[in-house]
Amino acid sequence: MRRTKTINFRIGVVLSLLIFISCTKSPKQLTDCVNPFLGTAPLADSVDVGYKPPRDWRVWAGLTYPGAALPNAMVQLSPITEFGSGAGYEYEDTVIYAFTHTNKGHWNLCHIPILPVTGDFTATNFGSGFSHDNEEAHPGYYRVFLKRYQVNAELTSTTHCGYHKYTYAKGGAKKLVLNLARSNEHIRDWQLEQAGTNAFKGFQQTGDKVCFYAETNLAITTIETLKEGEKEISVVSFEDSDEPLELKIGLSFVSSENAKMNLDAELAGKSFDEVRQAASETWEQLLSKVRVTGGTEREKMLFYSSLYRSFLWPALRSDVNGEFTDENHEVVKKDFRYYTLPSIWDTYRNKLVLLSMLEPDVTNDVIQSMIDRGEKSGFMPTFFHGDHAAAFIAGSYLRGLRGYDVKSAYNLLLRNATVEGGTRPYITEYMEKGYISTPKVEKPHVETKAKAGVTKTLEYAYDDYAVALLAKELGDTVNYRMLMKCTSNYKNMFDPSTGLMRGKLENGDFVSNFNPQYPYYEYMYREANAWQSSFFAPHDTPGLIALYSSKAAFENKLDSLFSIPWNDNYIARNVSSFIGQYCHGNQPDHSFPFLYYFVDKQEKSQAILDSIMSHFYGMGEHGLALCGMDDAGEMSSWYVLSAIGIYSYSPADPDYLVAVPLFDKTELTLGENVCTIAKEGTGLKISRITYDDKEIKGYFISYNELKKGGTLKISVNKTDHSNQKILTNDK
Repeated sequence: MRRTKTINFRIGVVLSLLIFISCTKSPKQLTDCVNPFLGTAPLADSVDVGYKPPRDWRVWAGLTYPGAALPNAMVQLSPITEFGSGAGYEYEDTVIYAFTHTNKGHWNLCHIPILPVTGDFTATNFGSGFSHDNEEAHPGYYRVFLKRYQVNAELTSTTHCGYHKYTYAKGGAKKLVLNLARSNEHIRDWQLEQAGTNAFKGFQQTGDKVCFYAETNLAITTIETLKEGEKEISVVSFEDSDEPLELKIGLSFVSSENAKMNLDAELAGKSFDEVRQAASETWEQLLSKVRVTGGTEREKMLFYSSLYRSFLWPALRSDVNGEFTDENHEVVKKDFRYYTLPSIWDTYRNKLVLLSMLEPDVTNDVIQSMIDRGEKSGFMPTFFHGDHAAAFIAGSYLRGLRGYDVKSAYNLLLRNATVEGGTRPYITEYMEKGYISTPKVEKPHVETKAKAGVTKTLEYAYDDYAVALLAKELGDTVNYRMLMKCTSNYKNMFDPSTGLMRGKLENGDFVSNFNPQYPYYEYMYREANAWQSSFFAPHDTPGLIALYSSKAAFENKLDSLFSIPWNDNYIARNVSSFIGQYCHGNQPDHSFPFLYYFVDKQEKSQAILDSIMSHFYGMGEHGLALCGMDDAGEMSSWYVLSAIGIYSYSPADPDYLVAVPLFDKTELTLGENVCTIAKEGTGLKISRITYDDKEIKGYFISYNELKKGGTLKISVNKTDHSNQKILTNDK
């Protein structure tokens, strides 16, 4: 076992070095700086995790996939090493079972599994071993050698299509296994049929109906079914040929006919190499919107890998003719591209802000897609927790994005904020009491089911603020005033005796037997403990500080947040990687490192930011792990914005908090203009901020200024720390 780990470690190091070398040799090709394997490796070291993971646990680190995809495309063509895992691919695995065509990085999708095979196999035994030393991935391209079948498998993709190229050893019969009874979602029904001498089509029915149409360069001889017990696979056999087997497959969430239309539009007459090159150029164009100078090669790899990962979700669901299947399961055609619902609880903090900056047209269509869903249900949709479509839409509107029906969006968000039975559970209680109560439970544990009342109260208060911003912009004074009164509701959770946000019972008493270090999934807090929840008021941080006796008292509380050691007996699978009680492995407290700004100690924030960027990205035995789930790009986007020195502290507002960049210079393309972010000097302390030589008071700059294309200069210097404590995570 130790020898295997050593070999895998060396392979991981070699892979990282190759990417560093490529980035150094070809600085104009930013795709060479991207490592799609980042986030696929496990995080097992108890020092990195913060506790000793139970046996057979895989800490939720990264959960990304290395396969071929274009930005925000319908297709993500990637290997599967384990169905039911976060993204289907786990770096430590040794067997590939299929290549699937949809992915997100959560426990869903992974549709239309296909694997090239030859020789003997059965319905329960057809996977192939592989080795990382014969595997590679680049934006828009993936390759691996399948040992069992001696097949070199290459994958690339377009927006709606996947392109497979399988080079078999000479003499072996060429076959494909389609395991349509499997995906990361429950399969209700599936179908496969031949559609011509060189074509087949079908679908998988899960929550959605995923249709496909595939064409091959070789003639199909048979399509057969293999069964073994309850397992069933389909086997497509092809004519003998020394040519590689090439498979072009179009997807559609409408019909197989539309899948063929997508295929014809994007792949007709194109070779594998042409499609691969086009995919690389598409990514190069996007990555080139952020050009950095300076920094180490590792920092560039982490930066561009994170930027790449930030633009894979949400995914397109409309076809080339504009048709899509809407929320009512009806096929419609409208004047916008229809996208999946973003993972809003995670990504509203930074990822959707980054999307609005670099891909405003996509953002407009994502918002209109959400409106279309909301008009069917009567409420603006959310994801998982909170009502953060409010922050996403308000922030986008205030950044100047107007390509959607903002009045419809506002009306839906207002219903969310005031009407029971929709997006916000317990909204009536929240409006009547000013908080959401916590039920009395004698001995709550990590997985105790409850309301997550503290987290909901804090989040709803912020969501009310976001809707209020839209109300003000649209001239709805009455509702603006009503909503602004609700934005202080977060204060109702504050317990002066502990200086933390604490659950309240229905009668107004605080929950007894309070342990602020214990993490919960739903009891009082959502995927967090009290420390990781108590400083969330990005719309009113001065008001939060005023709950304490002084700024110094608040600073001392922050010091405790970042210094009280994590109790390694407290284990929650997606709460990992700590600086004190602060958890970078999950999203709820990702804005907390910036809080020292508000007590005039910006340099203490920077020490923590630098430590996070240094230690919690590219972790683990292989240097390929993240400290927690990437969550559809949130973890990655945090790195991108923090590294260039502007962070969306309050994403509902069009303002950014300025930090010390990792890089000497960043050229940021915003629409038709290029904004330059320049660092002058070294150290933690920001001494001066100017924009086009005009000094900025404070630390915030608006997006309206940045998009003019000026130069943001951040002057820094070293600070005498002899009289103050600077918290870091240096090992």
